[in-house]
Amino acid sequence: MSRAEPFIEARDFLLRHRTDYDTAYRDFKWPVLDRFNWALDYFDPMARGNDAPALHIVSESGDETRLSFAQMSERSARVANHLRALNVKRGERILLMLPNRVELWETMLAAMKLGAIVLPATTQLASGDLRERIALGSVQHVIVDAGETHKFDGIDLPGVRLSVGGAREGWLAYDDAYRASPEFASDAETNARDPYLLYFTSGTTSKPKLVAHTHESYPVGHLSTMYWIGLQPGDVHWNISSPGWAKHAWSCFFAPWNAGACVFIYNFSRFDAARTLDALVQHEVTTLCAPPTVWRMLVQEPLASYRVKLREIVGAGEPLNPEVVERVQAAWGVPIRDGYGQTETTAQIANTPGQRLVPGSMSRPLPGYRVVLLDPDGHPADEGEITLALDPPPLGLMTGYADNPAATENAMRGGFYRTSDVAARGADGYFTYIGRADDVFKSSDYRLSPFELESVLIEHEAIAEAAVVPSPDALRLSVPKAFVTLRHGFTIGPDVARSVFAFSRERLAPYKRIRRLEFAELPKTISGKIRRVDLRRHEASRTQDANRGEHEYWEEDFPELRQRNDADSVK
Repeated sequence: MSRAEPFIEARDFLLRHRTDYDTAYRDFKWPVLDRFNWALDYFDPMARGNDAPALHIVSESGDETRLSFAQMSERSARVANHLRALNVKRGERILLMLPNRVELWETMLAAMKLGAIVLPATTQLASGDLRERIALGSVQHVIVDAGETHKFDGIDLPGVRLSVGGAREGWLAYDDAYRASPEFASDAETNARDPYLLYFTSGTTSKPKLVAHTHESYPVGHLSTMYWIGLQPGDVHWNISSPGWAKHAWSCFFAPWNAGACVFIYNFSRFDAARTLDALVQHEVTTLCAPPTVWRMLVQEPLASYRVKLREIVGAGEPLNPEVVERVQAAWGVPIRDGYGQTETTAQIANTPGQRLVPGSMSRPLPGYRVVLLDPDGHPADEGEITLALDPPPLGLMTGYADNPAATENAMRGGFYRTSDVAARGADGYFTYIGRADDVFKSSDYRLSPFELESVLIEHEAIAEAAVVPSPDALRLSVPKAFVTLRHGFTIGPDVARSVFAFSRERLAPYKRIRRLEFAELPKTISGKIRRVDLRRHEASRTQDANRGEHEYWEEDFPELRQRNDADSVK
């Protein structure tokens, strides 16, 4: 039996039961692996003589690059041999900072074959960020896009510096790799639990931590992600995600190639909704994954006029607002299926093909994951922190936070991995996301979920994005305040504010109503997630008599909206 056979059997089981969730969840077992290298034991044999498209990259100018599985296998072998010739050793750490270009996929495969450890990084990082991450990650080597090499000036590194896409003084040319041998032979066996990836978290609530994944936790663990998306051999899969973040590895690398699907990339200089829709049609994309920010931009276009060939569409990164889901379903007849996971894991909970969809719900746990909601005292509950049972741990879970045993122990305490996210479970077993544990707040002793309020707000015709946080209030302790950005064609001012407050009164119970509103650009991580923590700190630092923001309005500014039952909102 080949080393990849247990993995392939588990993969094929999920493909057979792609639309039969009950069977898949009940009978799926993570493969038991000892010595396993996904690139050498699975990808190379699958790619041998395989001329099916593996990677298709399109630029804004219309230039295209298409490479087969066989070509990717050979090119990555050359890169692995070149790195070895440069004295890059098994277990050494490589910072990989590339945009969506072929060399990114080659290097991911090559490093795995070599046994080196990859630290993906976004090209948006500044020199200071890189200096900090190189120190925290104990980086020895860097492979960087030529246009970003200047950010490393003055940063000492003990190993190799490779420039991709052009020569740079003090850097070796990546292109020399293509002169290396196309045949790669490993110098040692790879243990499935050996480290392979170190990912920096996106820092929505704290400074980034370094998440450690192995040769099985992401390559094999993303069988759950493959199942969520509903990928099949021969699919053309587009995941709109920036390199350097875990979601890029989720479904621009492991999930589609686990299924034998083609990874499609359209490179934007700046995201454009209309061009995205044109590309979906022109390149006959069959499966699409995009974050909520992208979906909120797409629904501002006339979706029904685009003759897409999409079979499966999913959203991840943050929960999807029901109003966005309804618009896409009405236009294309295909539901956006929400999914939940973290950098620390693969996809944990998701709406999978064939399941009944419940509006606003992220559905049920994926095969291989046992999810338990815990209350603040650590007891199972119908509403509480999302946790994963660790007896045994799911294969797609990180080994821990690298070089940070205290953070690892805190996350894994009491026999559960703690996500710091809060959800509710209905009688039907479906989970509904409430928010980050730090985001949920009390107003007049009522517990409020920002996500619930934001989902209502973006149904307003003027609002493109919204973030709700508590704002100090003498009577109620705090009241819900919304920071919003407007859609094209709407102008910041009292008329829109009055309309939003009136809309809030019509759609929300009195204790949930938006009491304050500020028009502003929302702070986000460089991976695109809204940093409510920044908005909370801003509001927490205010006093009751603090000056308002330049574009801030309060409900009491519009006395014509007042109702006699306002007192009902105080518990």
